[in-house]
Amino acid sequence: MSIISKDIQKAVALLTDAQLVAIPTETVYGLAGNIFSEKAIKSIFSTKKRPFFNPLIVHIPSITSLNDIVTHVPEKAKLLAAAFWPGSLTLVLKKSNKIPDLITAGKDTVAVRVPNHPVTLELLKQLPFPLAAPSANPFGSISPTKPTHVENYFKNDIQMVLDGGSCANGIESTIIGFENEEPIIYRLGALPIEDIEAVVGKVLVKNKKEESPDAPGMLARHYAPQTSTLLVTNVAGEVKKHSGKKVGVLVFTSSLNDENITEIILSKEGSLQEATARLYDAMHELDTKNLDIIIAERFSEFGLGKSINDRLQRATFK
Repeated sequence: MSIISKDIQKAVALLTDAQLVAIPTETVYGLAGNIFSEKAIKSIFSTKKRPFFNPLIVHIPSITSLNDIVTHVPEKAKLLAAAFWPGSLTLVLKKSNKIPDLITAGKDTVAVRVPNHPVTLELLKQLPFPLAAPSANPFGSISPTKPTHVENYFKNDIQMVLDGGSCANGIESTIIGFENEEPIIYRLGALPIEDIEAVVGKVLVKNKKEESPDAPGMLARHYAPQTSTLLVTNVAGEVKKHSGKKVGVLVFTSSLNDENITEIILSKEGSLQEATARLYDAMHELDTKNLDIIIAERFSEFGLGKSINDRLQRATFK
C-alpha cells in the first residue's frame, strides 16, 4: 500500500503527534517534523542516518513568523527575505532561545526559510509550530524531487508522503549566512548568485566545510548516486575510455548519438532552469539502470550552472 497521499489533515495529525511526514517544496521533498518535539527531531536524524553535527532548516509559513525564532535580522537579510520569500532562499540568523540546540547542532544560529509550494504553505498555516525539514533521503544520497523517490527510500520508515507533484526547481535552496552583517553564501542552490547580488551587491561564497558546518549541504560528498560518477568537460572523450562498460551519460543540450550508452539530456532547449529541475530525477533514473559508470557533463560556471556543478562535484567526490 502506498504511503503517498494528498490529505493535508492527515499530515497535520501525524506531525502534531510527533511523527514524520515527507513534504513537497519547490526545491526538493523534505522529511518534516515539529521543531519543538525532541522525539520528532531525533527521528529525522535517525531515519536519514544524518550526523547530529549537521544542522537542519526550519520552515515557516510567512516572513512575519521569523520574529518567533530569531533575535536579529541584518538589514541585507531583510532585503533578501522581501525579494525572495516565499522561495528557494534559506537565511542563517541568530536564533532565539526557543529553538532547540538539536536543530542547530549547538550553534547560536538557525537556518530558516519560507518554502514556495502551495501545499506545504497551507500545511504550515494549519500547524501551531514550524517544521524542520532536511531533504527526504538517506544522508548523502540523491535528493528526492518526486513523491515516488521518497517512497522508495522510506516506505518502511515513515507513514506518509504529502503529494505535491514534481518539485519545480529541483535542487536545494541557496543558503546565506551573515558575518559582520554581510551576506555569505554557505550553499549554492536554486537561487542564482546573480539574482542575489542584484539585491544586496557582491557576496562571498564559502560553501565547503567538513567539520561543524555552518549550514546543511556543505560536506564534500553529498547528493550521490550508488553508481560511480564522473564530472567531465569532454563527455564524448570520456565515454571512449570506458569501452565495453555499461555507461550512462548526463548532458545539458546535445546528444552523443551513441546507441551503446544510456543517455539523458537535461534540456534540449538549453534552459538552465529546466536542467536544474530535472537533474536529480535524471540521476535517480540512471542509478536504477545497473550501469558501471555515470559520466556527467560539466556546465558553464554561470547562473544555475554553478549550482548544478556544485551538486555534481559533491556526487562524484570520493
